[in-house]
Amino acid sequence: MKGNKSRFGLRSRLMGTCFSTDNDKIPQEQQQLSSKGNQGHDHDRFPTRSNGPEMVEIKRTSSISSIPKNVTDLRNSPGYSNVDIFTYEEMTLATKHFRPDYILGEGGFGVVYKGVLDKSVRPGYKTTYVAIKELNPDGLQGDREWLAEVNYLGQLSHQNLVKLIGYCCEGEHRLLVYEYMASGSLENHLFRRVGCTLTWSKRMKIALDAAKGLASLHGAERSVIYRDFKTSNILLDSDFNAKLSDFGHAKDGPMGDHTHVSTRVMGTYGYAAPEYVMTGHLTARSDVYGFGVVLLELLLGRRALDKTRPSREHNLVEWARPLLNHNKKVLRILDLRMEGQYSSKVAMKVANLAYQCLSQNPKGRPLMNQVVELLESIQSKDEAAMLETSGRGVTLDEVPRRSPYTPKKERNGTRSQDHREGEPSP
Repeated sequence: MKGNKSRFGLRSRLMGTCFSTDNDKIPQEQQQLSSKGNQGHDHDRFPTRSNGPEMVEIKRTSSISSIPKNVTDLRNSPGYSNVDIFTYEEMTLATKHFRPDYILGEGGFGVVYKGVLDKSVRPGYKTTYVAIKELNPDGLQGDREWLAEVNYLGQLSHQNLVKLIGYCCEGEHRLLVYEYMASGSLENHLFRRVGCTLTWSKRMKIALDAAKGLASLHGAERSVIYRDFKTSNILLDSDFNAKLSDFGHAKDGPMGDHTHVSTRVMGTYGYAAPEYVMTGHLTARSDVYGFGVVLLELLLGRRALDKTRPSREHNLVEWARPLLNHNKKVLRILDLRMEGQYSSKVAMKVANLAYQCLSQNPKGRPLMNQVVELLESIQSKDEAAMLETSGRGVTLDEVPRRSPYTPKKERNGTRSQDHREGEPSP
């Protein structure tokens, strides 16, 4: 892969800490073996240095069913007839020879480029904007993850799953071609972009879309467990419709009388369900926990893990979950950038949903189809409440109160969520 190392070295970032161990009983702080990995999503439109969560890989003996063993097996499968196979030369033309200014983002898989498929790339091809992800041979993921992504996205189709247009497997080259998601990742909009604020209604729409995507996976003929649900894997199109991407860690769910799948633990610190990390027992409710973390991030505007905050607030779930059942406290910790955009009753219902999804007991978490129904109901009530207040302004009862410790100069102006620290007073 001549020239690949220079391209992959371009804009490289140290985004988290990866580790691998055979002993899941060793405390987390003792499991760290290296610091070579990238965190964040490969399709981030504006990659930047992040203080985001650390990646996890705890090795276990396992086999991944239904995923092709190799490319020959993949090509002989009838399930991928709607996926195009591209040559490496076509990928080179689509990205203008992998131009640096075509880079959309970079992650554990490799670099993602914006590309254009048209008649100059393949005669008769209608002009289509795409995202082209090229596997880094020295990266964290390899052929297995590449095949898993082709396997699932090549067979599953849903409006809230990113569409796989095709792939390239030629010599050592491994590339995936997706529909282009013009607005990048949820992570970008929620944590990275300056001056770009997601409104309450947009956040709830994104949460609902993402929930529908997970529900479609869990409800498939053979259920699929996503296993790495996080803000960087939720992509947004030009209309801010949300779709799940990056299926490299996806896994077939249990069959028959089996209650779980035993597998090596993979995912991201802060998002992985505690029982899965401890035992390697994977269920659909492991995804529900990850959804609860993202819902909490949407509500508070804080990262799942943030070591720049006071020590007791490093882990968002540990700090915030006990507050979700206290109405006044909930309203005080919500992202200030959304203030005045929601009714307190609706906000508390969403907070309660997050609380349930984050239950330490997997059986205490709702199913994703139940989450979808509840979010749809909440969204309907939210719209009705906002319509009711549109003609008379928002009442004090509907606006979350500020902490009494907020300085006056900050009460009168806009202050960043990052400046609010400590647990709010009752």
